[in-house]
Amino acid sequence: MKERFKILFIIIGLFLVANYSYGQFIGYPFYKYYSSQDYHGGIQNWKITQSQNGLLYVANNFGLLEFDGTNWNKYSLESGTKCRDVFVDTDGKIYIAAQGDFGYYIPNNLGKLTFVSLADSIPGDKRNFDEAWRVFKKNDQLLFCTFDDIFVFNKSGKLLNIVDPETDPDNFFLVNHQLYLNQAGKGLSVMENGRVKPADLGGFFKNMTISGILEISNNQLLISTLKSGVFLKTGNTISTWNQQNQSTFQNSNINQMIRLKSGKIAIGTQNEGLFLLDTKGNIKMQLNKGRGIENRTVLSLYEDIQGNLWLGHNNGISSVALNSPFEHVNEQTGLPGTGYDALLLRDTLYLGTNNGLYFKNIQHKNSTFQKVENTTGQVYNIKHLHNSIVMGHHSGTFDIKNGEAQKLANISGTWTLLDLRKHPKYVLQGNYKGLSLFEKTERGLVFLWKLDGFEESSRVMEEDEEGNIWMTHGYKGVYKINLSEDLKSVQSEYYGKTKGLPSKVLINVWRLNSQLIFSTESGIYEYDKKKDRFIRSSFLSDHFPESVQIVSFAEDALGNIYFVSTNETGVLEKSTNGNYKKHTAVFNQLRNVLNDDLHNIITLEANKVLFAAKEGFIHFDNSVQKLQEINYSVIFTKISISNSKEDSIITYGRQMDGQNVTFEQVNKNIKIPFRDNSVRIEYSAPYMNGQFQNEYQYWLENNEDGYSDWSIRTAKEYTNLPEGDYVFHVRAKNIHGQLSNVATYEFTILPPWYRTPWAYGLYVFLALVTSVLVFLIFELRYKKKTEIITEEKEKEITRIDSELKTSEQKLEHLKNEKLKSEIKLKNKELATSTMHLINKNSFINSIKTNLNNISKRSKNQEVKHEISRVIHNIDKNISADEDWEHFSIHFDQVHGDFIKRWQKDYPDLSPQEMKLSAYLRMNLSTKEIANLLNISVRGVEIARYRLRKKLELERSDNLQEFILKY
Repeated sequence: MKERFKILFIIIGLFLVANYSYGQFIGYPFYKYYSSQDYHGGIQNWKITQSQNGLLYVANNFGLLEFDGTNWNKYSLESGTKCRDVFVDTDGKIYIAAQGDFGYYIPNNLGKLTFVSLADSIPGDKRNFDEAWRVFKKNDQLLFCTFDDIFVFNKSGKLLNIVDPETDPDNFFLVNHQLYLNQAGKGLSVMENGRVKPADLGGFFKNMTISGILEISNNQLLISTLKSGVFLKTGNTISTWNQQNQSTFQNSNINQMIRLKSGKIAIGTQNEGLFLLDTKGNIKMQLNKGRGIENRTVLSLYEDIQGNLWLGHNNGISSVALNSPFEHVNEQTGLPGTGYDALLLRDTLYLGTNNGLYFKNIQHKNSTFQKVENTTGQVYNIKHLHNSIVMGHHSGTFDIKNGEAQKLANISGTWTLLDLRKHPKYVLQGNYKGLSLFEKTERGLVFLWKLDGFEESSRVMEEDEEGNIWMTHGYKGVYKINLSEDLKSVQSEYYGKTKGLPSKVLINVWRLNSQLIFSTESGIYEYDKKKDRFIRSSFLSDHFPESVQIVSFAEDALGNIYFVSTNETGVLEKSTNGNYKKHTAVFNQLRNVLNDDLHNIITLEANKVLFAAKEGFIHFDNSVQKLQEINYSVIFTKISISNSKEDSIITYGRQMDGQNVTFEQVNKNIKIPFRDNSVRIEYSAPYMNGQFQNEYQYWLENNEDGYSDWSIRTAKEYTNLPEGDYVFHVRAKNIHGQLSNVATYEFTILPPWYRTPWAYGLYVFLALVTSVLVFLIFELRYKKKTEIITEEKEKEITRIDSELKTSEQKLEHLKNEKLKSEIKLKNKELATSTMHLINKNSFINSIKTNLNNISKRSKNQEVKHEISRVIHNIDKNISADEDWEHFSIHFDQVHGDFIKRWQKDYPDLSPQEMKLSAYLRMNLSTKEIANLLNISVRGVEIARYRLRKKLELERSDNLQEFILKY
């Protein structure tokens, strides 16, 4: 039953605290300030807007400013005039209104923004205007508002209409597709169907300067004025909006008013900085110079995609993290020094720093911290004990009453105060040199005595259920302390590595989930009473690895556990089933700001804690949405070719994709000569949360194996890239650990001329020619060598041939001599045979003649008859002489087969003519031939004549010469 009442009491208490703490002001949101030196522009910033890809644009005195999350770029107009307004259309065109000009910016072929004037297209008598103050998009029309006329253009840049108000306007507002004009002496007007007419009840504002108009509902307009306050127009009535704050609005000089995504109203003023109001006009927060921002004048307001509120000052630009669950409690709230400990008691917040103890009423929004008297110096601890506020200080222990500190004991170095459970009337103090005891009395805490038996510095202590005091020393280990029965001394037992702890250093004890746990440099441990040693704790083991070192823990009334480790900060949100859900990403922006001397987390109430910081404290509200999932991308801001001589820009990132401006690569056919193979790529992620601590990974495909390590570098340079096709990948990780979309850029490094396909073709050709030449050279050398060898061989052969020829000649000579001898012999034999024949025939002829003579003289017929028979036999003997065959054989041997060749060439010759030819070849005389042929000399002549005819010789041809040459 008691337990039920306890739970009910806690629930009622939380409800009361939640309602009581509504509207509490503790600190200021995180912010970032940019001076004119940071953005390299003029001091005044008249309008702020953002493109769909996250880039921020500011209408500045020196032109158009662009912020990509890393760098500021400035685009000045050729006339050098001030830029008054800027609007980014969905197609990426950036429209501006400026002094004496208006138009739009689009990227050129290199991606650099260039200005295109639309004012130059208006008629000459209208061109000479002084100020183009506003630019709006209404449906598909663009309205450029000057203090003389309103110029209406279509998206193609064609002038559609010129609206000339009867009275010059001094401000313009587009609300729900309706253009309102503030006209001096007339008040509020509206433009409809190309004409300007008075708005309903517009005359109410005829002597006022309207600075902002917001639509609250379909029938309500919230209208702010420069000096006359803020009014609510509902139908046909106009009323003052929040009469209580009206004088504040009037004295602040309102410059601009916008409605935030949360529904709150943000008002930028000339004199009083920024006001954040609810829908009733109640001021929830004010940021002013030295109190959350750096400049009291706010000319323009804009809430970006991530929920940051951008302020355009009279000098500088601020970004305020309104959607962050963190607030900074520092010197701007009146709190100097490094934070150490804190206490929230009802509506008063006490904060202890190295400069002293400070307090303030958090219900008063404009209040600042006041210092508690007599607290100068290092504060370590502040607690509410027995209706007393007790402070542990370097100088001792103090009781805080009515804004003043009174020392309770003259013992220096009070680390902590522990309300003893086993001895509820007493409080144990841990100090530089041991322990002391205090008693709770009606007058408050009273110092009793210093406890004997323990002299160690006692900064961190907790009491277990059995009344044991566990004290952890920063570099000595753990001590279990027991008070004596008279409470004047203690006994201690030391626990170190021999008792299961991983080491004796960096150990702290915490009470979490109604149990004691011990954080070490290597995980979380708990005490096992049965084993009297430390063992690894299973508590939170699902959320922390065994090697983690937790440096601070805190648990709020809802059971949420906040922690700081050496590598992360976060909260374990406790669900209704008792499980925990870990959140760390949103805490990444606390890197480098927390107090690294004595880490501390202080729970104020449910879902609200303070982190001790290097400058004051960080207030965290766990009920605020921790993270908003934002789809963001990395953009390329500049890609250039870098070498020792000059930088050549490839692109500034933007490209025209048809009629739209994009940062995605459209032209992927980027060819870079080999001589320019050093490429510098610059990039940025326009994610504006978390103090802009984005990290990047990059990877050059075809050159690197994978993504690089995370780094804050926003540029990567590659030198001496070999030829080939490359794809550069880059992605970002914001401070919350969320990854961006991957951006890619493709390019090709062309090979050097000597490694081009033409060159390789030439190389092949030259190789072939060289091969042929080498072959020919070797062939020539081989031929020459062969010729030399051949020549030598020929010489040798010639020599041998010569010798052989000489031998042959000799042999031939011998043969010839032999042949000559044989021929001579043959000729001799032939001549002999021929002479024999001649003599024989001559002898026979003489016998025949004698016989004829005898026959003629003889008268005896028988004798005559016998002689005739003999003469006939002689004639027969001469004609049938077989010596011719023998003669022809010898004749052919001597005269080269003359008879055979002669007979073959002249087959028609008779045997008698063949013999005549042979005898002519032998150069015989006619008489000799007559004897051989047994004919008369006349017969030989006739035979010669007949032979000439058969041989078909001319008259001039000599028969014997012809036969001799044959």
